[in-house]
Formats: sequence, structure tokens, C-alpha cells
Amino acid sequence: MDYVSALVPPVVMAAFFIGLVVTIVKSQGGPNKAKEDAAVDSAISRAEMAKQAPRTDGV
Repeated sequence: MDYVSALVPPVVMAAFFIGLVVTIVKSQGGPNKAKEDAAVDSAISRAEMAKQAPRTDGV
């Protein structure tokens, strides 16, 4: 019976890990993909605009 108690924690962790991976894969794409892409594009454009904007603080 020691082998059962030794195998239970890894099996439980493996099951949770597989569930996590399946959840991540299923959440990719779909109806939220457009919103996520738009948010990333917006953040990138803001970063590029901030980098290209001339500094007017006298430095």
C-alpha cells in the first residue's frame, strides 16, 4: 500500500496540469481572440508612439 500513497500525489498533479493545459488551449482563439489582438495592437502602437514622440521636457 506504500506504493499507492507514493503514486497519488504525482498522479493528482499530472491531472491538474493536463487540465490546465487543456483550459489554456481551449481559451486561445474564439470570440476573445479579436479583443486580445486589439488590446495587444493598441499597446504596441502606444509604445511606438511614445518612443517616437519628441521630448519637450528640456532634457
